[in-house]
Amino acid sequence: MCAAETSRAYLEVEHLVKWFGNDRAVDDISFGIPEGSFLTLLGPSGCGKTTTLMSIAGLHSIDSGRIRVGDTVFTSPKEGLFLPPEKRDIGMVFQSYAIWPHMTVAQNVAYPLEIRNVEKSEIDDRVAEVLKLVGLTDWADSLATNLSGGQQQRASVARAIVSNPRLLLFDEPLSNLDLKLREIMRVELKRIQSEVGITAIYVTHDQSEALVMSDEIIVMSKGKIEQRGGPVEIYSQPVNEYVSNFIGVANLLKGKVIDASDGHGNVEVTQNGHAITVPCRIGPGISAGDEAVLSVRPENVHAEREGSANANVEGEVTHAIFLGSYVDCRVQWGDFEWKVIAHPRTRLRAGEKVYLHFDPQHTLAVQP
Repeated sequence: MCAAETSRAYLEVEHLVKWFGNDRAVDDISFGIPEGSFLTLLGPSGCGKTTTLMSIAGLHSIDSGRIRVGDTVFTSPKEGLFLPPEKRDIGMVFQSYAIWPHMTVAQNVAYPLEIRNVEKSEIDDRVAEVLKLVGLTDWADSLATNLSGGQQQRASVARAIVSNPRLLLFDEPLSNLDLKLREIMRVELKRIQSEVGITAIYVTHDQSEALVMSDEIIVMSKGKIEQRGGPVEIYSQPVNEYVSNFIGVANLLKGKVIDASDGHGNVEVTQNGHAITVPCRIGPGISAGDEAVLSVRPENVHAEREGSANANVEGEVTHAIFLGSYVDCRVQWGDFEWKVIAHPRTRLRAGEKVYLHFDPQHTLAVQP
């Protein structure tokens, strides 16, 4: 990220480092985001995403770096600055709903305003407004314990945004919900954030949440940023094997770049002594002669019963599972098993010989 980009950022994190004992949980990361955007920090447990979020919130001190929001520096050890969490004007939504069971929904939502000594008439108006926004108007006088999990999470969101915070932080907020409810709440949380216009940072290990909700995604591993980009870019143009494997499902084969020019080239892949040359896009930082990983999404592998000049691989279907709108297939080629998403009309069956081919525009050589 260039200096011009970060200077315009509403939230700016610069060279953030955080140690826990001998473990460098966050390893010199920098990023900035514009006001009103929705950024997701995505990665497995222990990658540093939650530590980064908690550092922004002020719930962790940092060892070095700088965190700024708007014109306010939240944290800068070098400058001797640390703004306490309660003065950062941040709304947070946690995995546990953190709803007070002895209070009604309206009382839970009103609490952040009450501790700021806001006048009661303004509190009532603001609480009514946010309860309408999250669809809980009819439950305003209900005890929080009478709500479903999804409703409790809506209430926690309402409480987080009722004071118009400068930042809204989400820490794995949907992890306790069942699958169907998570799918609903993904859309709802994004809708609420967009309507309110609050700058949001969302932490999750769930790639589907990240793809559905985010304006931008930062993929993290071992305290570092592996890739940053929009959902389509992250999915279709991963920069390395780690990102390709973590975002979605991919067929990944090690090979050698035979030639490369203007972002396109050929990669040679060998299985059981049999080599094939696959035309593909060449990712950044890769040149002819380099080792690379061929990445092909299952939906971009085309299976046919008859061989043709376009066929790259001949293999055998080991299983084909009908899942309504598509068939989930596995095709054995030497020691490698290809994952293939086929149309139901193909009627592929286990034991059949098939020929696989890949569109060079949707086949990518990435760094190992």
